Amino acid sequence: MTQVQAGTAKIGNHLPLVLIAGPCVMESEKHLWSVARSVKKIAQDLKIQLIFKCSYDKANRSSHASYRGPGMKEGLRLLSEVKKDLDLNIVTDVHSPDEAELAAEAADVLQVPAFLSRQTDLITACAKTGRAVNVKKGQFLAPWEMENIVDKILKLGNKKIMLTERGSSFGYNNLVVDMRGLEIMKRTGFPVVFDATHSVQLPGGRGKSSGGQREFVPPLARAAVAVGVSAVFMEVHPDPDRALSDGPNSVKLADLKALVKSLMTFDRIAKNGGNAR
Repeated sequence: MTQVQAGTAKIGNHLPLVLIAGPCVMESEKHLWSVARSVKKIAQDLKIQLIFKCSYDKANRSSHASYRGPGMKEGLRLLSEVKKDLDLNIVTDVHSPDEAELAAEAADVLQVPAFLSRQTDLITACAKTGRAVNVKKGQFLAPWEMENIVDKILKLGNKKIMLTERGSSFGYNNLVVDMRGLEIMKRTGFPVVFDATHSVQLPGGRGKSSGGQREFVPPLARAAVAVGVSAVFMEVHPDPDRALSDGPNSVKLADLKALVKSLMTFDRIAKNGGNAR
């Protein structure tokens, strides 16, 4: 089984659970620093490895009027400062090949969004940076098709590969998670991540924005961790109902610690032969 190094974090399907968490998008400098400090404190208290997540640009939006973020230049500046001053591992979304090299200067993991998971030029650019590459499985892809994406990255000499499940399209404005897909993707030998918050998204469900069912984040996360994954990805916000992006499917920051604590118990059981200790 492959172990991926992302900054100081060691990620593997056989290793203790890693937490990937943070706000969907940078709403302001103050908001970014506040959430980063809070998430780090939670990770330290629980003694769980953390990769802090935040996007500088949300290119995939339902409406042209939807908030996208501060943009690449300002966003990467802020991420670099947060990374250095708080000693955090960082993951951020990359949307085009020309962003990859610049994003790699600030981030330990470059994340390929689900809708872009088949874009060879983007994946190639990310792989060539030498950073870990986390590819979210497209809502339109079968789990076994992720082997083709793994091959693209491996042929470029990069073995720092992570694969993320975030639900599959189920009719209109809905997603469903097939837990079999986690096991199927694990057959690649690379770390599999479960995106607990985007899996409960209702894409375009509000007409000009996406809806979500955050009440289903805990049960789906527990189910995925019970199967056995390397990490759980969750977008968090102090007040999800007022978030500028993905609020309906974001976890309330105040609820994060208890949820992660329970997931760590499930993780120990899954990876220790049914023993929680």
